Amino acid sequence: MVSKDQRRRQLAREKFARRQQRRTADRQKARRRTVIIASALAVALAAGVAAFSSAALMGNDRAGDDRAADPSRTAAPDPCRTPAKGAPSTAKWKKEPAMSIDTGASYTAALHTTCGQIELKLDAARAPHTVNSFAFLSGKHFFDHSRCHRFLDQRIYVLQCGDPTGTGTGGPGYTLPDENLKDPKIKGGVYPAGTVAMANSYDGKHDNTRNSGGSQFFLVYKDSPLPANYTPFGTVTGGMDVLKKIAAAGSRPDPQIGSTAPNATVVIDRATVGMS
Repeated sequence: MVSKDQRRRQLAREKFARRQQRRTADRQKARRRTVIIASALAVALAAGVAAFSSAALMGNDRAGDDRAADPSRTAAPDPCRTPAKGAPSTAKWKKEPAMSIDTGASYTAALHTTCGQIELKLDAARAPHTVNSFAFLSGKHFFDHSRCHRFLDQRIYVLQCGDPTGTGTGGPGYTLPDENLKDPKIKGGVYPAGTVAMANSYDGKHDNTRNSGGSQFFLVYKDSPLPANYTPFGTVTGGMDVLKKIAAAGSRPDPQIGSTAPNATVVIDRATVGMS
């Protein structure tokens, strides 16, 4: 006959065995989830890189560079300071601003960012509409307090800014014509390091998606293979070290923009344009 003490020990053993079975099952489920997630990221990465070469570099068409950040890269500490106090612009305009720049003059711009100052030389002669708009928006403080929302560091090496919403879908309310697409510097399907270009939502196929630039622009910090679809309107003349500092901090997937964002806190505290 089984004593009460023996029965109690038997019940305890059975309870422990059931607990161990549940833990084993939970671990197996977790492993399956991990495998599924890893597989999905691998598929997204492969599909994103393949699609990017023919898709738009713009938040309005976010599928073009939907890809995971490099999982083997360890992010460095944030190298940037706290953004200045202030809120991003919510202004919109119904049409492109009237031409107010002198296309024969030399214009420069300064992006005072949380990571350091980036200086640009603007090409008013070859991209008058784009430079005029950039000067107009800078004068209206449209870029102030806006986050540089997109950062690509695999095959394409660009930092994209100019969207006060930080979602990749924002703009000034009007669109700009494509300009300077035959610039000899971007021949051969490469935008060289230092190029400043206007993002757009051209899908690479349909002409009705051309002439769709707005306020979003990108800074190329390393030679990048891109089709000549994006208006080059300036050159980085100072601050490449700032871009490299941002690059050293790496990138992270950002589901909100359907792309990768900088790990660094890159915010344009103030943007200015002047004549040189």
